[in-house]
Amino acid sequence: MTGAPGEHLVLASGSAARRDMLAGAGVPFTVRPADVDEEALKASLTHVDAVELALELARAKALAVSRHDSEAWVLGADQTLAFDGGLVSKAPSLEAARIRLATMRGRSHQLHSGAALARDGRLVWSGVDTVTLVMRDFSDAFLDAYLASEGEGLLACVGAYRLEGMGSQLFESVDGDYFTVLGLPLWPVLAELRRVGVLAS
Repeated sequence: MTGAPGEHLVLASGSAARRDMLAGAGVPFTVRPADVDEEALKASLTHVDAVELALELARAKALAVSRHDSEAWVLGADQTLAFDGGLVSKAPSLEAARIRLATMRGRSHQLHSGAALARDGRLVWSGVDTVTLVMRDFSDAFLDAYLASEGEGLLACVGAYRLEGMGSQLFESVDGDYFTVLGLPLWPVLAELRRVGVLAS
């Protein structure tokens, strides 16, 4: 599937899951991860909730790359995890991941996946989608086996799990869109790419 002549999309994210989603949907794009200090941005946005933070991070990434490529449509994306009234960041170690998952088992949390589209250094569109996930009350033995199987790759995931892998066994239910769990509100993004002519309608 191709878009209008001359319309080019850049994904401002290094996420393999987001690359796979776009490629699987037949979207032509190139990748240029945004040089954004996420921790500094989060520190400056302590007044916003998890939903707005996902949007702000996605917008910042789209704009950061768009300012250096005025001819391309730039897609930024980010995801936040809300649990027990607070915001969860990526675990710094497998032991930290173990503690976090043990705390979350038998309980629910929300994933908010934000996306933003920019052109010529200007924000054109942004949106967010939310999924509620309920972890089952898994055993310590399963948790240990899971961490051993998945390894340090989990540290790149905000929830220390990949639903497309063995992490699916951590859950008893997921209320919302599967793509949103993976890190991109894919249906709204595809609709916007059709609207601006990156994809054929």
